[in-house]
Amino acid sequence: MLFQFKKIVVLLVLTLVFSSCEKDDSISPVVTPEVVAEFKANLSELNLFSGNLNQLIITEKAFEYNINTTLFSDYAHKQRIIALPTGTSLQFNGDGLPIFPDNTVIAKTFFYNSDERDLSLGKTIIETRILIKINDNWETGNYVWNETQTDAILDTEGSTVPITWIDTDGNPNPTSYKIPSSTDCFTCHSNSDRILPIGPKLRSMNFNINGVNQLEQFISNQQLSGVASSSSVRSLPNWEDTSLSLETRARAYMDVNCAHCHIPGGTCADQSTLNLAFETTLEDSNILDQIALIDYRTSFYLEGISMPFIGTSMRHTEGLDLVQSYLNTLN
Repeated sequence: MLFQFKKIVVLLVLTLVFSSCEKDDSISPVVTPEVVAEFKANLSELNLFSGNLNQLIITEKAFEYNINTTLFSDYAHKQRIIALPTGTSLQFNGDGLPIFPDNTVIAKTFFYNSDERDLSLGKTIIETRILIKINDNWETGNYVWNETQTDAILDTEGSTVPITWIDTDGNPNPTSYKIPSSTDCFTCHSNSDRILPIGPKLRSMNFNINGVNQLEQFISNQQLSGVASSSSVRSLPNWEDTSLSLETRARAYMDVNCAHCHIPGGTCADQSTLNLAFETTLEDSNILDQIALIDYRTSFYLEGISMPFIGTSMRHTEGLDLVQSYLNTLN
């Protein structure tokens, strides 16, 4: 009788265990939310990041991209990401910008490490710039991070943020970082009165990162279609690569820092004949006709006069010295 009772107890326990397991199996897996392709009041509402927002952990619904020669932004670091609608990809369209599907979201977050000698001391995130393609047109929006670094608020007015960061030599660098207004965004991103991305051209993304070609990775991940190999795409050189010629490095620097305005259709096209796209020949670029003016306007920083015209609050010593060294060879 006692044996029979124990047997019943064991069966009851096993029934409860299996029942519990069945309940666990029925729990739905966590679903990563889709990226929201519209301008919400708070950056967190766009679902571009997972976990704590200030960790900048990219959602599984997006991917990071980098460019070989970067735009100078007062020495700020940048995280660049693209979020494509599910089931879509970038479409090959030559060496320049690929064709982005509607509802693509491009985000670029600007931040400073507190101390470049010790990254464990954290960072200060300033802003996240957003481009969204809606009905075949790109729209811009800036999100300014709050002091507690918990979220960023949509802002169209622009502002100046004082920040001090320590470089690798241990020197403090006080900076008056300028967050652009909507007008500023249009100035740089406009071509023939249409807003376009600046950075994610295929030729700018065609380089190796940790031994792996970035475009090959995009092709393998089905994030880029219409091209079989990165060998079909030209590469914009890295201006910091000292193994390259002075002309190559200077022209690459001018391409990414100046050509979005100084090309046909750019904001400065009505005021200047310069065409600073890297592929443009020296003769067709009109650099030779404006050596003195370029040299003058890159030799110092004064808002509204020096170049780049907007987007910085200081002279980029390394890059602009390179440009001036190149100009000296043309005299």
